[in-house]
Amino acid sequence: MNPQAKLIFALSLTLGTTLTISSNHWIMAWTGLEINTLAILPLISKSHHPRAIEAATKYFLVQAAASALVLFSSMTNAWHTGQWDITQLSHPTSCLILTVALAMKLGLVPFHFWFPEVLQGSSLIVGLLLSTLMKFPPITLLYLTSPSLKPSILMTMAILSAALGGWMGLNQTQTRKILAFSSISHLGWMAIIIAYSPKLALLNFYLYTLMTAAVFLSLNSIKALKLSTLMTTWTKTPSLNAILLLTLLSLAGLPPLTGFLPKWLIIQELTKQEVALAATIIALLSLLGLFFYLRLAYCATITLPPHTTNHMKQWYSTKPTNTMVAVLTTMSLMLLPISPIILAVV
Repeated sequence: MNPQAKLIFALSLTLGTTLTISSNHWIMAWTGLEINTLAILPLISKSHHPRAIEAATKYFLVQAAASALVLFSSMTNAWHTGQWDITQLSHPTSCLILTVALAMKLGLVPFHFWFPEVLQGSSLIVGLLLSTLMKFPPITLLYLTSPSLKPSILMTMAILSAALGGWMGLNQTQTRKILAFSSISHLGWMAIIIAYSPKLALLNFYLYTLMTAAVFLSLNSIKALKLSTLMTTWTKTPSLNAILLLTLLSLAGLPPLTGFLPKWLIIQELTKQEVALAATIIALLSLLGLFFYLRLAYCATITLPPHTTNHMKQWYSTKPTNTMVAVLTTMSLMLLPISPIILAVV
């Protein structure tokens, strides 16, 4: 793909995202979502591999259906209340349809089936865009409409997402699929808190974006698409592999790393709102995620597996680590001590 085309698609993604997150009118928000979908499709399918084409087709069908539901929900609300304002969503049917539409957009259980398949058919960089930037507009719409949505539906979806995200990631061998199930699990944490504390859900999303970007870019720089490849990369970039171990543990939510901050605050807020049972269940379900992050970390750094004699060892790389990777990994590990400042800003 030539640079001019890449520039056009990057600008379209920026325009679509900005349009959705800054609009008050449902039609403008819907337009932004459509621009985003159309801009990412050529990036998914650019390799012309059958799996990439399949991923682009699945992504298009799911996103088109979700966008249609967003439009239908807003039209139903406008029909009953005369309001096109995003924050004035009050009709119960519209609220239910919108919850389904945004769950499809985000990949929340039970509308998650497309996400691992699409990520598996994309490159790591496009996978990063799908897991972070493309989730931002729907999360913003959830944030704006959160007072109108039913907490019970969101909580059910959230607990199912945390359970299935952790459970289905256990036996995966492809790094992109593992990160897809990790994303579904993290979305569960955002969905459970958005009705009670929308700002906390956004903080969780920002920190998740930070850590996921660090992991995706690290994997991209060592070109690891499978666990078996990850097992032999320790000879190529030992220092990056060591930091990748800590970044994965941060994504799992272990203290004293950055990833512990959103989980700690969410459990605290849920307990304050007297839904301690939900907090206990989702905290226990995060142990499933911890297992497959530890598996990734184990393959990357901790051990030399018995069967690596079948694989060629990779040459040590003299190329310096990307500055972006260095900054993101540092932030993924060290933001917990400054959490009072973060909370004051948010």
